[in-house]
This record gives sequence, structure tokens and C-alpha cells, in this order.
Amino acid sequence: MTATDSPTGHKTFHEKLDLLKQRLLDMSQLAEELLATAVQAFLRRDALKAETVLPADNEVDLLEVEIEQLAISLLALQQPMARDLRFIVSAIRISGDLERVGDHAVNIAQSALRMVDLRSGVTPPPEIAEMAHRSRKMLSDALDAVVRLDGVLGREVCKRDDEVDELHESVFRILLTHMMEDPSTISAALELLLVSRNLERVADLATNVAEDAVYLAEGITIKHHLEDRAAAAGVPHVPQLHV
Repeated sequence: MTATDSPTGHKTFHEKLDLLKQRLLDMSQLAEELLATAVQAFLRRDALKAETVLPADNEVDLLEVEIEQLAISLLALQQPMARDLRFIVSAIRISGDLERVGDHAVNIAQSALRMVDLRSGVTPPPEIAEMAHRSRKMLSDALDAVVRLDGVLGREVCKRDDEVDELHESVFRILLTHMMEDPSTISAALELLLVSRNLERVADLATNVAEDAVYLAEGITIKHHLEDRAAAAGVPHVPQLHV
């Protein structure tokens, strides 16, 4: 008899599983808030707001550690099956992605502080604000897809990543032109480019979370465009977790 077979063990398993879900929700909310604050601080050149991001990232780091420990405990001691197993495995991956979102938020906040110090008159191209909007929306929708077990929404989020990549390329071309025409803008332009790169990475991480949403909902792995490859090769199925 396993721990989950006994009434006491079963209760303990579900208590821990509920705690894992709650901590993942807490981490999701905090990561989204940090990203929003960092973006606002950068666009408004608000040093005070930017400075609040740096210590708050420590909370994200601590939540990642707690989630990982809870997940490992459930895997090692409770022998979960089926959807519970998929959720626990996904929680580890998603928490890692959210921790990196927090790191990117810190990078953006640090760029905001440096832009304040530069006192540059260089205005961010509108594509950066659009990237911020789209990457934040992707992250929010990806996390909603996880909570709602919505594979359709997860797939839709994945398709948006190319749009953010195109915006990043546009920002690069615009800023490169500025730097070539006026070398005095180089320092500020490099900060803008760094922010664009961080937002592009947030969109990539949101895509990872959306892929995990599909995995949770359908038990299907769509990472690395496996579905597209299978379709191109005439293969009817992609790898699934049969539990």
C-alpha cells in the first residue's frame, strides 16, 4: 500500500498538492506584477518604481525553491498518477520559467535606472511599448491556460511569439540607424535594445508556459514544434504521456 492508498496518506497528498498549486499561483501573480512594474518604470523613467523591483525578485526566487521542494516531495513520497503527475512535473518547469521572468524584470528595472542616470532625450520607439504589451499579455494568457487546463488557449499563445520576435527585429533596425546617424545616442540606444531583448525573452518564456498548459490539458508535448514536424512527416501523433 502506498501513502496515497491510506486515508491519512491520501489527505496529506492532496493537502500538499493544493499547497503546490497555491504557491504556483502566488509566484505567477508576483512575476506578472514585477514585469508590469519594471515596464512602467522604464517607459516613465521612474527610478523609485524601478527600485522596488530589485528586492521583490528575491520573493520570486524563494517561491521557486519552495515549489521545487514541494514537487520533489510529492514525486518521491506519494507516487502520483495521471493528471496529478503531469501537474507536478509542469509546476517545476513553470516555476523555473517564472523565476527567469523575474530576472528579466530586474534587467528592465536596472535599464530604467541607467536611463534615468543618462538623462538622455532618446525616446523609445513605439515598438518597445507594443512588445511590452504583447509579452505581458502572452504571459497572462499562458498562465490562465495552465489554471483552466485550456490547451486551445495555450496553442494560441504559442503562435503569438513570432509577432514579438518581429517587433524585436524592428527595434534593432531602428536603433541601429539612430546609432549610426548620431553616435551620442549609443548608450541610450543600447539600453533600449537591452530592454527589447528582455521583453523578447519574456515572450519566449510565456511560450514555454503555454506549451506546458497544452501538456497539462492534453498530455501532449508540443515543444520544439513537434506537432508541426510530425504533420510534415505524415506522422499522426506526437509524443504523449500515457498515465
